[in-house]
Amino acid sequence: MLLCFAVEKCDVSPTGDRLYIISHWQNKLLTLARDGTLLATYTGTDLMGPTGLHVTPGGEVLVCGRYPNTVIQVGWKGQSYPATLYAGESFGDSDPRSVCYSSTTSSIIVGQYWNNNILVLRVE
Repeated sequence: MLLCFAVEKCDVSPTGDRLYIISHWQNKLLTLARDGTLLATYTGTDLMGPTGLHVTPGGEVLVCGRYPNTVIQVGWKGQSYPATLYAGESFGDSDPRSVCYSSTTSSIIVGQYWNNNILVLRVE
């Protein structure tokens, strides 16, 4: 059961059949069907304090975790790859808060809280 303060961010799959929800306080990524049925729950040490969520046009799910300052890619079914795309230790204590993918520039864009920067990561 989700509580009213449990939803941090949400996004929809490109086909509209899945809803992804991150819960900052519960350290979870939930994958729901269109009718609200729970399909998957992802929790992991790479997803503590999730703050940002983005589903790319290709259906990849990107999630920011405040602890340990990561951006991870999770499978479209909500299961773990897990692929760590960004680790804050490499860039200092940046506290990533938002993430999105630009298909125009083939880049993942990460908004960082503590240093007020926007990090652009080129992906191939």
